Amino acid sequence: MTRVFLVWVAVAAILLARGWSGIVERHFPDPDDVLRLVQVRDLLSGQGWFDLHQYRIDPPAGTLMHWSRLVDLPLALVMGSLAPLIGSGLAEQVALVAVPLITLGAILFAIAKTGSRFLDARDVTLACLCAGTSMFLLTQVQPMRIDHHGWQVFSVMLALTGLVPGRSARGPALSGIALAAGLSISLEVLPVTAAFGAVFALRWLSNPREKAALTVFLGSLALSTGVLFVTTRGLGDLALHCDAVTPPLLGLFALAAAGAGLAAWINPQSRPLLVVMLGVPALAGAALYLGTSPQCLAGPFGNLDPLVREYWYLYIREGQPAWQADAIVWIPPVAQGLAALATLVWLVFHRRGMERRWWFEYLVIAGAAFLSGLLVLRSLAFVGALSAVPLGWLTGRLLDTLGKVEGPLRKAGVAMVITCLLVPSVPFAAAQNWMPQAAAAGEDELSDKRVCDPNEPLDPLRNLPPATVLAPLDLGPALLEQTHHSVVATSHHRAAQAMHDVIEAFMAPPAEAREIVRAHSVEYLLLCTDLKEIELRATTAPKGLAAKLVKGQAPDWLERVPLDKSPEWQLWRVRSR
Repeated sequence: MTRVFLVWVAVAAILLARGWSGIVERHFPDPDDVLRLVQVRDLLSGQGWFDLHQYRIDPPAGTLMHWSRLVDLPLALVMGSLAPLIGSGLAEQVALVAVPLITLGAILFAIAKTGSRFLDARDVTLACLCAGTSMFLLTQVQPMRIDHHGWQVFSVMLALTGLVPGRSARGPALSGIALAAGLSISLEVLPVTAAFGAVFALRWLSNPREKAALTVFLGSLALSTGVLFVTTRGLGDLALHCDAVTPPLLGLFALAAAGAGLAAWINPQSRPLLVVMLGVPALAGAALYLGTSPQCLAGPFGNLDPLVREYWYLYIREGQPAWQADAIVWIPPVAQGLAALATLVWLVFHRRGMERRWWFEYLVIAGAAFLSGLLVLRSLAFVGALSAVPLGWLTGRLLDTLGKVEGPLRKAGVAMVITCLLVPSVPFAAAQNWMPQAAAAGEDELSDKRVCDPNEPLDPLRNLPPATVLAPLDLGPALLEQTHHSVVATSHHRAAQAMHDVIEAFMAPPAEAREIVRAHSVEYLLLCTDLKEIELRATTAPKGLAAKLVKGQAPDWLERVPLDKSPEWQLWRVRSR
């Protein structure tokens, strides 16, 4: 594990060097990270463990968040333990840097543990290096990235270490517990969980003596998910949400586990009968879940307000299918994933016995993650982690080839293949240099420097009495983190009606916007005129409030408040009459 530690140190050092200015200036990668910090601060300030409301979003009732306390816990432990020693501000900064890097180390450890089953020490190190070159994975574990995605990846990779060949029950139990933790964090882990269930079911179907694997996996999954639900969410919120574990979903897992246990006790000798005995309880559980929560058939965002869907959700690229992003964003990680899948297929056909079965099971799980990544762009982080082991093996074979081939051209060719395998964005960068039009397009994109930055310090607002502020959705978390004010909404779908009102207020004519402002008891309006969100509102509704403010045509119910900032930043006080 010394080599793995050194890889972690190297990758962590690169991430620190690359993001140092952002760390110093407290530039968060995403507004979700900012709101996560606000949630942890509230927890440390005395808000209840089971109280997941953010009371400064859509006050006075606030908004119930779907985030898990499991992700808050390491942040709270670091901040709470260090604050008495070095002060709360520095303790926060340490947590913002240390926790993501610890997550990275945990992922690399799990990759090494998994790879050590059938790879030698050199190839295990190469596997960790392959993970260290996955941009989608590193994005989720960079300093200041404290949202939940890195821990989701770790839960899947920890579950993979439980895919132990043989009859031991410890592996399936570990997989069930790890995936239960992942599901408690986010239901994005559900497709991979289903793949693990399929793997353990196939073990039973291929060898009746391995029936314990599925029963232990489903039992530990059902029990752990239930325990985590009670200990992290409590029994105060039993609503049928589509974005988190709910009682019907617990019922699905329980029925599937009970069905597997009954089948193991009866021990049918007929494979068709075994399939029926395993399938009927699982289908009954799915019917229970969808019958009580039919709205969830469309997914967690399937029933969004039409205005919120059209003018918010469809612009969240990370939640859209991969192919809707720019080619430079999605093609390299997808190409890397395809190379890993092809390697796994080769290994399945060229290995024998226990190793062959293990590579096949790995292929099933990696394939499920790959499909998930195609459908939801941010899930390509799973692909980056799961591809590491097969790509480590492949890189090892290519290095062996590099040592054997003769001639500079052949060596250069093999070296280029290794480079493209580890850093698949290299061909795209080369294409931009070779094709002037592509290079010019890249330069234009880089030259699009905006004054408005959601991470911008908002010091002038701290001197104002606490109030509710109408602000663009992406500015909401910064307001909550830097000031004592409340906001109407942020970019978090649980506050769908409040999000609707924010979008409509900026797009509606000033007279109609005034009524929305009154309904939410808004006292201030904050915006930055070249923020993309404001540009979208102004372009879509040229007679709306945002368009008027961008043009300097404020309605008479707004009074300008001077700000010691660039002129693009505007703060308005809502007149009482």
